[in-house]
Amino acid sequence: MKLFEPLEFRGMVIPNRVMVPAMVTHLCKEDGFVTEDTIDRYVRYARGGAGLIVVEAMAIHQVRSGPLLRIAEDQYIPGLRRLVSRVHETSDSKIVPQIIHFLKVARSGWRQTVDKVSVEEIDRIVEQFGDAVARAREAGFDGAELHSAHAYTLSSFLSRTNPRTDEYTGQTLEGRLRLIGRVMTNVRRKAGGDFPVGIRFNGEEFIKNGYTVEDSKLIALRLARLGFDYLSISAGGKFEDAVHNPGHVLYPYSGYSGDRCMPGDWFPQALHVPIAEQIKTFLVANSMSTPVAIAGKLSDPRDAEGVVASGRADIVGIARGLLADPDWPNKVKRGELDRIVHCDYCNVCKALDGSHQTVICTLWPQGTIQAPVPDRAERAPEWTGDGGAVLEAVVKEARVSLRWKKAPGAAYYDVYRADGGAQPRLRDAVKVTHWVDNAVLAGLPYRYHIRACTASGLASRPTSERLIEIPVTSADTRTAASL
Repeated sequence: MKLFEPLEFRGMVIPNRVMVPAMVTHLCKEDGFVTEDTIDRYVRYARGGAGLIVVEAMAIHQVRSGPLLRIAEDQYIPGLRRLVSRVHETSDSKIVPQIIHFLKVARSGWRQTVDKVSVEEIDRIVEQFGDAVARAREAGFDGAELHSAHAYTLSSFLSRTNPRTDEYTGQTLEGRLRLIGRVMTNVRRKAGGDFPVGIRFNGEEFIKNGYTVEDSKLIALRLARLGFDYLSISAGGKFEDAVHNPGHVLYPYSGYSGDRCMPGDWFPQALHVPIAEQIKTFLVANSMSTPVAIAGKLSDPRDAEGVVASGRADIVGIARGLLADPDWPNKVKRGELDRIVHCDYCNVCKALDGSHQTVICTLWPQGTIQAPVPDRAERAPEWTGDGGAVLEAVVKEARVSLRWKKAPGAAYYDVYRADGGAQPRLRDAVKVTHWVDNAVLAGLPYRYHIRACTASGLASRPTSERLIEIPVTSADTRTAASL
């Protein structure tokens, strides 16, 4: 599989094309120091076989922001060094920190915008990024990633909504790019020309007057020419459409742009790949070979392999899918698809992040803060008794209600649906023995089956398959005839 071919940039060789994008864990304390729980989370990804692990955002400044890692001072280096060392001892995975600066926000809903940032503060930010990347190198990281996506400082300067009118003006693309250019120059001066540095930025902002892929193609070209070693494409996650919950600070993933950043189960699979493809094509047309990474509901192995094999992107970012199952890379490589814990995009992890609670996956065993480790000796759950694997289905009020019996040894159940003659695809993962499908259309056939799974993803044989077709009513006929 192309997905498991190595990739080299600026001397760093990642063993495969599977990336863990930065995901806040809230496993540290308010002081921002690395904890053993933090280390365990990233060692787990290394053990699972990810090629490139991007550690959750680390702040380059000292601000009150809840349990967020810091790289703002030298005192954080020893803990970061322990983290890197443990990952390197575990596998050949490469590990880089995501380095971030963000502006102030308040519980009232007020937020500091880029036009309120003085030139002196901008100069300080430039120095802080360079110092942070130098610390990352001293701590032993294989490289670093600058965070210029979503609601944060570099991204806000890059946005079409940037209201500044000075040399960092939002009225021209060059003005919007000026800060990141200065930052990268300082990073190279302080961290060295041989240290790999990537960047994450939005392919689309998904806000009113925000930039689209037409701008991001040009942004990508400039970033590549500045010497960034990979471009990680994200989307949305902006303050401009965030929903303010009184008494709480704005959460930039609460509006539509937040949904596009972390798309839920109602969004299509691999939805951001076309953005990456346009950026990649534009780079190649301008003689740039900088690798492009893309994320967004890519945890189906068929989608992940297809993206890389087709050349639409070079690296596949899988965040929530690898949170659910850090062993996804090793399982896919070994062909053990029946052992994958499939993310169902319920976004409980997103809600935990929004409330500054420890980020876990709801499919893990209750009370745990790390993904379970597979037991090679475990056996798949099986239904017992007469009719144990029988799936019951009832159609009522344009919904399909499914019920089945408990399977001994099952930690959760995967629900599959096939539309018409298509192949079955995972629709949900639940810990109960019933499920309701609200997204069906009268007159079309649907086929359902259930598989019982252990906590580490080993799946049973499927239940009996149920073929369902919701009848077309006279009201449906009248509506059609009137069009």
